[in-house]
Amino acid sequence: MFSIKRRNTLAWLAGASLLPRTWAAEKPWDLLIYCGITMVRPMTEIARLFEQREGITISLAQGGSENLYQSARKTGVGEFYLPGEPSFYFEHEKEGLFVEKVTVGYNQMSLMVAKGNPKGVKADVRELLRKDLVVALGNAESGSVGKESKTILDGLGLYPRIVRQAAFLSPDSRSLVNALKQGDADLIMNWRAVGHFPDNAPKIDVIDLPVSIARPQPLYLILLKSARNPALARRFSRLASGPEGQAIFRKHGFLVGQ
Repeated sequence: MFSIKRRNTLAWLAGASLLPRTWAAEKPWDLLIYCGITMVRPMTEIARLFEQREGITISLAQGGSENLYQSARKTGVGEFYLPGEPSFYFEHEKEGLFVEKVTVGYNQMSLMVAKGNPKGVKADVRELLRKDLVVALGNAESGSVGKESKTILDGLGLYPRIVRQAAFLSPDSRSLVNALKQGDADLIMNWRAVGHFPDNAPKIDVIDLPVSIARPQPLYLILLKSARNPALARRFSRLASGPEGQAIFRKHGFLVGQ
């Protein structure tokens, strides 16, 4: 079940499962955003700004991108879906839930290690095959970080070998970085923006991969057909994709204006 916390008027839904039926029926929000975990911080800041200007309440349901899509589909409520990479949009586009999309930023895969890179990891995905390292990957079935990792490694013909050697698979970017910070992994493959979050940057190093290997992926804020007030929702889209929203995404380590 979800635990619901309040920060000012911003309602939080913690977890990555389906919205409880009774809670969904009550609809105690003006806008509900199904937000992939990696983008929760900038979207929270944008949501607070919009709440103050409009006098409304925004809820963020956070979790793995595929799990969030299934929540939106099965409950039939909510205004926006923000997955961690574009394949979730294209794979589900024909199912009829989406109205339109705007780009709010870009993210890119990287390698991450403990601060100071004590194991001397190089900017090469083949380092994931080193037998002296405890490696963790994202689960390709639950979230964008695992899906993008698989896409990159499949393109190089390495995914079956690396996933067999990995110590464990994590459902999302947050659990991956926590494993690294807690010493449960020596090397992870994760969205680079996560490494620049203030609570992560002092403890981990981001090892950027070549753009030829890890291309920046657009982040689509997708308006859902279930939106109850499309005009209000479109005003939020304009804020998130406009100069103010772009500045917030940039502050949180995301790429913009690609």
